Amino acid sequence: MENVYLDNSATTKVDERVIDEMLPYFRTYYGNASSLHSFGRDASNALASSRQRVAEIINARNDEVIFTAGGTESDNIAILGVAKALREKGDHIITSSIEHPAVLETCESLERSGFEVTYLPVDDKGMISLRDLEDSLCERTILVTVMHANNEIGTIQPIREIGKMAHEHGALFHTDAVQSLGKLPIDVQRDNIDLLSISGHKLHGPKGIGALFIKDGTPIKPIIYGGGHERGLRSSTENIPGIVGLGKACDISKRDLEKDIRYISGLRDKLIKGIFDEIPKVRLNGHPEKRLCNNVNMSFEAVEGEALVLALDRAGIASSTGSACSSKKSKASHVLLAIGLREVTAYGSLRLSLSRMNTVEEIDYVLEKLPDIMSKLRYMSPLWMEE
Repeated sequence: MENVYLDNSATTKVDERVIDEMLPYFRTYYGNASSLHSFGRDASNALASSRQRVAEIINARNDEVIFTAGGTESDNIAILGVAKALREKGDHIITSSIEHPAVLETCESLERSGFEVTYLPVDDKGMISLRDLEDSLCERTILVTVMHANNEIGTIQPIREIGKMAHEHGALFHTDAVQSLGKLPIDVQRDNIDLLSISGHKLHGPKGIGALFIKDGTPIKPIIYGGGHERGLRSSTENIPGIVGLGKACDISKRDLEKDIRYISGLRDKLIKGIFDEIPKVRLNGHPEKRLCNNVNMSFEAVEGEALVLALDRAGIASSTGSACSSKKSKASHVLLAIGLREVTAYGSLRLSLSRMNTVEEIDYVLEKLPDIMSKLRYMSPLWMEE
């Protein structure tokens, strides 16, 4: 077997059906959606159709979806836009200690401008405490931003309860759904969501495109200025090929959601069981049940994560030590430290993330190669020699 791609939480392969739908908007329908001529009208129609597809997968209205350049920009617009709009009402924001840097660093920037931010701790499975949230909410709280599912350990947060609690205290609720869309059912009305971030390249769509759901009536101000595109909240000529690709990816994911969850969960469980059966002194990071269908995050005693990733790569297996956004940094994962892992254990962690494009044969190949790779790395490790 030549290559096995198990880094789908970093990015996914673009579905061929998505590519096919995008191509005409490079070659034939390449107009600016703001232009009045027929080329512009074709682009505008594609924009409207794609907006509907994105809205449908989360049970939103078409006019509640704006397009962005990706999940990071969506997070920034949601958090900074609400902070600007509600600054006179309050100066307190609540988030969790295991958010993506797009949320954490945005909150840190608000702290530097005078806002107070509460960073909720998590337990050893990566779950926040609703009691901690309740105790943190106050009359100055304007926004609660907690991710739907964690990008490193896959833990799923109780967003419906979080949103309800935020609303009961007069605060808005934003969730980063970049990892969960296409892997979990999402209903913005049922789940008490005011703002929700989406990224195309995490669900077999193209890179450089995302969306932000903004519930009708939500107070928010732009952080990007220009031509007034996307309801004045994200000025820039629309990326029509990317938007078409995101719309198609959402359409496919909505139709096949239940089937994909069952299939990917089976691969995930086979991989986890095989690792525990064949390799000693292993820890599963994240919640054992409330986790994404595609996430396997393990810590291996006495092995350095980067060495493991490189060894797997030589065997044709793509994996990650954690978040691809920070995997080239030398410090330990803030998520793994937040769930109580020691630094040496956090450095020995591996993330294997699957998609509907993976096969049983690929999982068998990984389970064939990984134990031998682990034995060789442990044989060279002074920490293992001490056992």
